[in-house]
This record gives sequence, C-alpha cells and structure tokens, in this order.
Amino acid sequence: MNILVLNGPNLNLLGRREPDVYGSATLADVEALAARVAAELGVHAECRQSNHEGQLVDWIGQAPGRFDGLVINPAAYTHTSVALRDALAAAALPAVEVHLSNVHARESFRHLSLTAPVCVGQIGGFGIRGYEWAMRALVEHIQSRQQKGHSR
Repeated sequence: MNILVLNGPNLNLLGRREPDVYGSATLADVEALAARVAAELGVHAECRQSNHEGQLVDWIGQAPGRFDGLVINPAAYTHTSVALRDALAAAALPAVEVHLSNVHARESFRHLSLTAPVCVGQIGGFGIRGYEWAMRALVEHIQSRQQKGHSR
C-alpha cells in the first residue's frame, strides 16, 4: 500500500514559524514520523511539500494508480482552494485532512474547510501526532474498504 503525504504552503517553515501555534517540530520531523509509522504499518509513505497550489493539484491528479490514499495538510489552502477540493474529488482516493493546530479554536476564517467534505476524515489540534493518527486511520479505512470490495 502506498500513501502520499502532502503538505501545503509554509509548512516548510515548521519549527520556526509561530511555534506557539504550530509547535517546535520541523517538516523533517513530520516526514520522519510518517516514515516510522509507515514502516510499522507495513506500507510506503511518500512525503511532499509545496507552497504552490498548482503543484499540489498536479500531485493529487497524478496520485491515482500510484497511491492508495492521501494524508494532506492543505494549510492555508484549506480555506480558499476550490482547485484542491476539486482535485481531491477527481482523484477519488481516500484522503485524511490534517492540521497541526485546532483550526476551530482560531480565527473564524479558518473554521471553513473546502477540502474536508471530499476527505474521509479530518484530524486537527494535536501537532505532528495528527499525521500518525491520520496515517493509521487511513490505512485502516483502506483495508476495511478492500475487505468489503469497495475501491474508495
């Protein structure tokens, strides 16, 4: 099983950007955690980050046939990107949305996620541990669907 872990804008700044909100962990820490959890689950995880909406859309569009599901932190694009939402819907792969902070406890403009409705779930507010739980939930979801004979 192959899982694509996508990180959106400014997540390359983790560890130095607003550590009181996002914590002190870096993107390298997120990627190491994803690799560790993937190995434990017996799956492969490929991590990518981009500050560019179009690049994220391209990666999502290329995912079917190469990946079985996605863990995505769309970051600021969560609240603004119809393009990411449509790419996730078109890819028709199960996805779990992750946020380091609890977006619902922050500014009101962060309360709306355009991408969550096309994901199987959303995890937020637990720092980088959310990636671990997202991967575990996604793998379990995919395995459950495979056992039942469903593709998504």
